[in-house]
Amino acid sequence: MSTITTVERLGDHVGKSVTLRGWLYHKSSKGKLHFAQLRDGTGIAQCVLFKGNVPDALFDAVGKAGQESSLILTGDVKAEPRAPGGFEIGVTDGRVLQAVEGYPITPKEHGPDFLMNHRHLWLRSKRQWAIMRIRDAVVTALRNFFDERGFVCIDSPIFTPAACEGTSTLFEVQYFDDKAYLTQSGQLYAEATAMALGKVYCFGPTFRAEKSKTRRHLTEFWMLEPEVAYADLDDIMQLAEDMLVYVAARVLAKRRNELLALERDLSKLEAIRPPFPRLTYDEAAKILAEHPESTFKHGDDFGAADETILSNRFDRPVMVHRYPSEVKAFYMKRDPADPTKCLCVDVLGSEGVGELIGGSQREEDLELLLARIREHGLPEEAFQWYLDLRKFGSVPHAGFGLGLERTVQFITGMGNIRDVIPFPRTPGSAEF
Repeated sequence: MSTITTVERLGDHVGKSVTLRGWLYHKSSKGKLHFAQLRDGTGIAQCVLFKGNVPDALFDAVGKAGQESSLILTGDVKAEPRAPGGFEIGVTDGRVLQAVEGYPITPKEHGPDFLMNHRHLWLRSKRQWAIMRIRDAVVTALRNFFDERGFVCIDSPIFTPAACEGTSTLFEVQYFDDKAYLTQSGQLYAEATAMALGKVYCFGPTFRAEKSKTRRHLTEFWMLEPEVAYADLDDIMQLAEDMLVYVAARVLAKRRNELLALERDLSKLEAIRPPFPRLTYDEAAKILAEHPESTFKHGDDFGAADETILSNRFDRPVMVHRYPSEVKAFYMKRDPADPTKCLCVDVLGSEGVGELIGGSQREEDLELLLARIREHGLPEEAFQWYLDLRKFGSVPHAGFGLGLERTVQFITGMGNIRDVIPFPRTPGSAEF
């Protein structure tokens, strides 16, 4: 009897007969031999069909099968260091479920627009396969990190009545006889649940109506947002550092083969160890002022070029804290030592990936928060529930938001953020 298994479990079945179910990734033939590489979602295995060892009908069917034909193959597993994954199947039986002709994505070079227009098929490539498995490992590591530390996962709504970060990047939608907006962040709702549960995080899609097509931006992306009652800025800076160190170590342990398939320099990930460099905004501004290629002006928020200059000075993420209050969100607490600054932090990934994390200590004083809402011209009526959090048992609290795609981009070393989400949404790109 043959055991149905997967490519990643072949090492458990050396010397035994197994059945693999998958798709033809590549094939070469030499007379009475077919070398068929079968992928099944967990990896790629070389399957050898010798004309004398398999039914003639199967040998002929595999010979005619094109790339991405669906196959079920049975055979004996043996160790073979030269084969993909280190194992090989000596096929004895099987069948071709569907013989494919004319698969549009061939081993030749294709332009990025062509590949993006065939994203639903491009996901089958070895490169995208590796990226998506690494993305899954990042998500799993994040959830495990917070679960091990006693956080409760809560769900925040997609429809919101008002802006969290700024009104200029909202997607307005019809909501029955009224209007609503696609969420920019789950933070405000995480604050509410932190007052009930102490330590929480939300994890879901968020939206920005920015007409930006840079390699760092998406219209729809995923954010993980922890919120902690009785926490201050130092607490969440430490939490963010511990989290990134944990995730990098877990991905290295679980997805090393996928990282190697992407030709990722593993030393870049092995360098993600504590402590992370920590700079005040003023210290970072001084570095930029002395850099010959920088056009940064003190008092501005950092742009992509500024973040790249700063992050390239270090071999691991760098934390920049205490930005000018004028460039940050209304809910961020002012620094008592310098009210022109916010108790906030951005964590910049190395290798030019940009901001991975943005966080802050939140303003817990009712009157100060109300004044900030008015200063920003936000609709007070939409924030009455949020102000209630400061009326009934207000406490110091803090949190941050981590962009999943930026983090996966950082881990994989991919140059474009569109590569690290299954179906990217950018301005003018929502065909499927």
